[in-house]
Amino acid sequence: METKNIEQLARFAKALGHPTRVEILKHLSNSSCCFTGDLVDIFPVAQSTISQHLKELKNAGLIQGEVNPPKIKYCINKENWEKARLLFNEFLK
Repeated sequence: METKNIEQLARFAKALGHPTRVEILKHLSNSSCCFTGDLVDIFPVAQSTISQHLKELKNAGLIQGEVNPPKIKYCINKENWEKARLLFNEFLK
């Protein structure tokens, strides 16, 4: 595996390193998009905590956000989602 791919795999793995982030990704993968407030209604954590988890997922490239003031709509970054799947499959062979 190339160094570039190893680094990206590590970023994805770090983002997946918290159960709430995994649950957020699971929820987003089953819906087209949602707003931060929707996630606050689903998960029993504070809005600021959800925002921090979304920031980590976005920084890793697994999700993307579209600003619709005053809200941000989040969805899976399909290109990076597929790349993560391929990298994890290659790594776990």
